[in-house]
Amino acid sequence: MSDEKKNQAQLEVSSRLALIRHSVSHVMAQAVTRLFPGTKVAIGPSIENGFYYDFQFPPSAEGKAPLVEEDIPAIEAEMKRIIDSKQDFVQIELSRDEALKRFVDEPFKAELINELPADAAITIYENRDAGGAVQWVDLCRGPHVANSREINSAAFKLMSIAGAYWRGDENRPMLTRIYGTAWETPKDLKAHLAFLEEVEKRDHRRLGKELDLYSIHEEAGAGLIYWHPNGGRMRVAIEDFWRKEHYRNGYEILYTPHIGKSWLWETSGHLGFYKGNMYSPMEIDNQDYIIKPMNCPFHIMIYKNKGRSYRDLPLRWAELGTVYRYERSGVLHGLLRVRGFTQDDAHIFCTPDQIEGEIREVLRFSLNLWKVFGFKDIKAYLATKPAESVGEQSRWDTALESLRKAITAEGLDYEMDEGGGAFYGPKIDLKIKDALGREWQMTTIQFDFNEPERFDMTFVDADGQHKRPYMVHRALLGSLERFFGVLIEHFGGAFPVWIAPEQVAVIPVAEGFNEYAKKITAELKARDLRVTAELDDGRLNAKIRECQNRKIPYMLVVGEREAGEGTVSIRLRDGRQLPAMKIAEFADYAINKVNAKDLEL
Repeated sequence: MSDEKKNQAQLEVSSRLALIRHSVSHVMAQAVTRLFPGTKVAIGPSIENGFYYDFQFPPSAEGKAPLVEEDIPAIEAEMKRIIDSKQDFVQIELSRDEALKRFVDEPFKAELINELPADAAITIYENRDAGGAVQWVDLCRGPHVANSREINSAAFKLMSIAGAYWRGDENRPMLTRIYGTAWETPKDLKAHLAFLEEVEKRDHRRLGKELDLYSIHEEAGAGLIYWHPNGGRMRVAIEDFWRKEHYRNGYEILYTPHIGKSWLWETSGHLGFYKGNMYSPMEIDNQDYIIKPMNCPFHIMIYKNKGRSYRDLPLRWAELGTVYRYERSGVLHGLLRVRGFTQDDAHIFCTPDQIEGEIREVLRFSLNLWKVFGFKDIKAYLATKPAESVGEQSRWDTALESLRKAITAEGLDYEMDEGGGAFYGPKIDLKIKDALGREWQMTTIQFDFNEPERFDMTFVDADGQHKRPYMVHRALLGSLERFFGVLIEHFGGAFPVWIAPEQVAVIPVAEGFNEYAKKITAELKARDLRVTAELDDGRLNAKIRECQNRKIPYMLVVGEREAGEGTVSIRLRDGRQLPAMKIAEFADYAINKVNAKDLEL
C-alpha cells in the first residue's frame, strides 16, 4: 500500500473512531442522568483515544462526593443497556428561542446557546428508542453514528473521574469529569488497555521514586525539582555530553544571572506578551527585579558589551540556564510540567545571508543528538504568524521560507502549524516518538524580529553600515526536567549504560569475598565507571533481584573461582549472561559501551 493510501486509511479509521467516541459520550451522559436525577450536563467531546463528559451533580447527603469510582460499574451497565436498545441519533435544527426552551433546566447549555452568533445554526441530537420516543437530548453539532447498534457495547470502558472547572475557569463552578475510551472492537479495547498498563509501568513519577532519581516537595514549593544523587549522576553524564557536542559544533558556553531589573523584560516585550507566566517583581534598592523566565535578554547584554563586526558572525552562544515560569497548580505534572527548569538554551546571532545555513546546522545538530538517545522517528512542525505578533509581514515571509528550505534540505517530513509561531517570529518544532509511539514536542528553533530591534542590536557590515543581526532562539532537548521525564518513560528506567546512574554492581556470593568485591569496585571506579559494591549480608538471589529492580546494567557476581582467577561473572539486568572476563577486560568492555553511547548492553 502506498504512503498516500495508508494515510487515507488512517484518517478514515480516526474519523470513524471519533464518531463512535462522540456518540458514546452522549450514551454515557444519558446513563448518568438516568442514574443520578437532577444532574446538569455541560460538554462531552471525543478526544484522543476516548471521550469525556462534564457534569454538575446535585448536592449529596452528609457532604459525600457526588460520584465515586464505585459508581462506575453501574454507569457502564446502564450504558450497555442503552447501546443494546438500538437508539437512533437524530439531528434537529432549532431557533434560539426553541433551543432555550428545550434546555430551560440546563444552565450550562443555555450559556452556550446565548453565546452563539445570531446567524448560527443551532442543532440538537435526540436519542430515540425503537418506538420513536425521545430518551435523551443534547445540544450538539455532531456528527454521530446513525444508531447505537453501530457501537460495540463490549468495546468501551470508563477510565477515571476528575474535577474540571467549567470552561477551564477556576472562578467558575467545579464540575465532575468522567473519562472513557471506546473502540470499534473488544480486541482494540484490550490492546489499548494493555498499552495503558505499559504506560503506567513506565510512568516517570513512579520510576523516579523507585530509582531514587528526584523528588518534589509541595510543602517547600510546587513544581520545583530536587535532584537526588542518582538523578545527579545522570544529569552530569548528559550535561557533559551536551557541552562537548556544543563545543564541537562551534558554540560557546555562557553563564548568566537568575534575576535582572524589570526594564530588561519591558524592553524585550515579555512583560507585555508573557506577564501571566512570570513571577512578580521583587524590590531591591528601590528598583524592581524579576526572576528570569528565559535567558535571551542576558545573552543580548553580552552581545552589546562591545561593538560587533560581520567578521564576528555568526555567534553561537549556549547556556544550561535555569529559569522560572508560573504554571497553575492544576497543570503541574511530575517532571513534564514544572515551575523551575533548566533549559538547554542557545542563541545564534548572524547576518541575513547566513541564516538559512545556520538553521540547517541547528536541524542537523538536533537530529544527531536525538539519534544518540535512541529517538529516530522525528517530525517537524512549521509554525506561522499568530494573531498577536510583532515584525513586518515581509520579514515573517522571508523567515518562514528559510525555515521551510532548511526542513526540506534535511529531508524531514513536516506539517504546518498555522498561527503557532511565537509573537516575535516563526519557528520549527521537532516532535519525537518514544518507545510506545507517543509524540513529544521537544526541539524548537525560533526566529526573533523583536529583540534585536528593541535592544538596538547592530553589527558593522562589509559596507561600513550598522545593520541589525538576525537572532535565532534554539533549544534542542527543551528543558532538562521534561527531557528526563520523556527519557525515563522511553527506556522504562532501563537506561543505556552511558547514562545509567549505577552502571555496575559487584555482588559477592558470600561475606568471605567482600574484600575481592571491594578490590574490583576500586579498580572500576578508577576507570570512571559508576560502581556499587553490594556487601550487606543478604542472600545472593535477593541481591541480584534488588539490583535488577534498580535496573543496573551489569551485575558482577564473584566467588571463590572468580577470586582465584582474577575474573568476574557478568550478569545483565535482563537476565542474560556474558562470558567471564578479567577485571581489566570487563572495564574495557563497559568503557567502550559508554564511549560509543551504545544503546545495547
